Amino acid sequence: MTLQQAIERLNAFEEAQQAYRQARTILFLDGATAAPRQSVRGRERTMGYLSGELYRLTVTGENREALETILAHPGEVDAVTLRRAEKQKEELDDMTRIPMEEYVAFERLCTEADAVWHEAKEKSDYPAFAPYLARLIDYQRRFAQRKDNTRAPYDVLLDTYEKGTSMAMLDPFFDLLRRKLTPVILAVKERPAPRTDFLHQSFPVHQQRVFADRLMDMMGIDRSRCAIAETEHPFTDSCSRWDVRITTHYYEHDVASGMYSVIHEGGHALYELGVSEALSFTCLESGSTMGIHESQSRLYENLIGRSLPFCRAVLPVMRDCFPEQLRGVTPEMLYAAVNDARPSLKRTEADELTYGMHVLIRYELEKRMLRGDVTVQELPEAWNELYRSCLGVEVPCDREGILQDSHWSGGAFGYFPSYALGSAYGVQMLRNMERSFDPWPQVERGDLSGVNAWLGERIHRHGCLLRPQEILRDALGGAFDPQVYVDYLTQKFTALYQL
Repeated sequence: MTLQQAIERLNAFEEAQQAYRQARTILFLDGATAAPRQSVRGRERTMGYLSGELYRLTVTGENREALETILAHPGEVDAVTLRRAEKQKEELDDMTRIPMEEYVAFERLCTEADAVWHEAKEKSDYPAFAPYLARLIDYQRRFAQRKDNTRAPYDVLLDTYEKGTSMAMLDPFFDLLRRKLTPVILAVKERPAPRTDFLHQSFPVHQQRVFADRLMDMMGIDRSRCAIAETEHPFTDSCSRWDVRITTHYYEHDVASGMYSVIHEGGHALYELGVSEALSFTCLESGSTMGIHESQSRLYENLIGRSLPFCRAVLPVMRDCFPEQLRGVTPEMLYAAVNDARPSLKRTEADELTYGMHVLIRYELEKRMLRGDVTVQELPEAWNELYRSCLGVEVPCDREGILQDSHWSGGAFGYFPSYALGSAYGVQMLRNMERSFDPWPQVERGDLSGVNAWLGERIHRHGCLLRPQEILRDALGGAFDPQVYVDYLTQKFTALYQL
């Protein structure tokens, strides 16, 4: 095969690959947002079929020859083509380690398990979900061992979501959070809580939908390429930079929940929308790693969205949408309320200060699951005990406990640490941004264009073209230092609660 033939083969393969992936994405989005519950019976068959076709498309001798030909001529192809070949070769190698029938069975299991999880959560019925969870753990443990039997399965899975990450790296990271932040959490717990009652009045859902649109506009999200829908557990998915979907939920008596869900998912959307058009419809047209992706959502949600300047900008918009409910509320009152820091049950509703503990709990449980140290039957009590010891809260039911997150129903073991890493990355990115320009006067005016441009230049536009460490080095302004994150939280909450 000549080099030109190899490039043509890669182009044709990616065109077909993107078509199958878009079809699967749309099916997943429909199943999570609008499809009737029983539709899973047909959807899991279709998802299995599409996965099988994608497997056949990928694992061919012709594809391998094309990729190896391109990789053998690094000086004769452009950087984008070379990186595409590297990414595709890595995926091909991983996929060929799994027999097709197992790959398809796993995809079908994930579709079915997600539907069962939705119903189990609604009914707080963990025993209904437990058999699916056991099968998902078994699949992922076997897949990890096939990919690299020289490493612990959990290390392999962690590396899948965040390149270079391992338990050896994460154990001291989470230990630092526990040691340094627990005294602050305990000190804050003894201080009077701020007023939050004005955020828990009746906020009709139809008005919250209007507010969500206003928030997306404030963030600079291109609505011609990004839509919003509603689901049980908010997420963002993307077919391409031309079609990004965010989802959220609305609670009538908790307007901040929907607000920060939209801002969080909007951060993910800005990343996907900001990938360079030159990478469109290739395997490079997405976020680099889940940790870097979560750095964007957590940066917008917390570092920008829970700042006093943003509260000053967003309160007039909130008053337009909810004039009666927010009469007399000041920006300082809103800032204090949205930064109320108390140990709580739900990760997605947790404040910045205690959030890392929620992720630590899931990290500890995933380690035990993948080592086989805990059975699925023992998981709820293990979960509840960690919530007692790490956060001092009692879990009243499985809906509020082990069933609260959707990740395990999709087989996403190793994803959760990305949230904590992303939170820490985000603080260091902000500090580096502040060395380039002062974003806060713009933020106070409700103008995020400067923030978007800075992140777009250093992170978004690259997609997967650069390696993760290259992106992080530029965006962080040096090596990753989790102490910057700890210092930020300590200083912010010491000031807020006058410790």
